[in-house]
Amino acid sequence: MKKIGFLSFGHWGLSPSSKTRSAADVLLQSIDLAVAAEELGADGAYFRVHHFAQQLASPFPLLAAVGARTKRIEIGTGVIDMRYENPLYMAEEAGAADLISGGRLQLGISRGSGEQVVDGWRYFGYAPDEGETHADLARHHTEAFYEVLLGKGFAQPASRPMFPNPPGLLRVEPHSPGLRDRIWWGSGSDATARWAATMGMNLQTSTLKNDESGLPLHVQQAEQIRAYREAWKAAGHTREPRVSVSRSIFALVNDKDRAYFGRGTQSTDTVGFLDDDVQKIFGRNYAAEPEALIEQLAKDEAIAAADTLLLTVPNQLGVDYCAHVIEAILQKVAPSLGWR
Repeated sequence: MKKIGFLSFGHWGLSPSSKTRSAADVLLQSIDLAVAAEELGADGAYFRVHHFAQQLASPFPLLAAVGARTKRIEIGTGVIDMRYENPLYMAEEAGAADLISGGRLQLGISRGSGEQVVDGWRYFGYAPDEGETHADLARHHTEAFYEVLLGKGFAQPASRPMFPNPPGLLRVEPHSPGLRDRIWWGSGSDATARWAATMGMNLQTSTLKNDESGLPLHVQQAEQIRAYREAWKAAGHTREPRVSVSRSIFALVNDKDRAYFGRGTQSTDTVGFLDDDVQKIFGRNYAAEPEALIEQLAKDEAIAAADTLLLTVPNQLGVDYCAHVIEAILQKVAPSLGWR
């Protein structure tokens, strides 16, 4: 395990126990948590994106703000739903956020997950072509975005521009060299993992995937990672790809930890359905005393196969408690798993 970061879903709500009562609370606390995580020695601050929900939705202002407040930590998403995105405008925003951060952006993108509304991307002005699916729409947007990140000119300059142009066709600006190598595809199946490898994107796996064999989630994800790396090698890419897994992991080191997570809930994988008729497998939570947690995590084949672990954090419990959750893993668990 080379890198460990956190992943926040950015919830807010009016629950009496919530410390994030508004969108402003979530945004500002997300910045503070990234700063705290960097001070603790964590490697990454990642944020989930959901539309039409009381969760983080527009990632680039947040990523730019985190980039301006931190110096070392990777900042990223897991994931941006490409069905909603204008690929060229997204390339501009991503380029700007990456330049502000000094090249620390790690951008996770994908088809997205279950939604709050029916066909929400249509309200943003997008729809699949005749005979295609919303997954095809996400891939088309991804391909266009990924192509633009090459930084090649493609737009015909005006004959009388407002400002002088460089020679030749023009590209989207600002362009951030190297960003294209830091794009990740959030994959929920072996097939989409192979597609990401062929495209040349890094791989993100979450706490669920299509149930393709009936085996435990971590075993299926390890097989998915192997399929990805085989496809990467077959595609002839020259750089070494990166792979992340997300897990809900809590080291029980005090009474508050035990009260929140020590009751054994979701201690096994479950299966079910989201927004389609494909059975999904949902990963278990890990919550135990540090020594027991080390033993449990050492048996997780997907964690062993990946280079980056993203810890999902209960952001509604506030910055201080989430920082405690991260610190407990970094100090009492991660070193025994080979981190640093």
